[in-house]
Amino acid sequence: MADTLAVAADQRARLLMSTERLNKSSGWINESTRTSLESEEVGVSVLQGLHQQGQPLLHAHLHGGDDNISKSKGIVRAMSRRMDRNKWTICGIIVALVLAVILILYFKLAH
Repeated sequence: MADTLAVAADQRARLLMSTERLNKSSGWINESTRTSLESEEVGVSVLQGLHQQGQPLLHAHLHGGDDNISKSKGIVRAMSRRMDRNKWTICGIIVALVLAVILILYFKLAH
């Protein structure tokens, strides 16, 4: 009978240890679950914030961006043409003045 009581006490001790381990494991699982739920809540709030910030960006349109670029190119081309025309005009005036000086000198020296 003493052996039966010793075996029962040993089994009871093992059962208590197993129960204690199970309780610790349950506590860890509960803590992990709580942490994961908190992380999920933070993630949801971050996603909602990003969604709210992204909506204005999605609905923003660049009206007339291409038109403005085309107009700018046209203006730059027109300015370049005017600049070239002014250069040729100045060169023509210089050539005319040089010819006039040469003619004046020729007539002065010839008479």
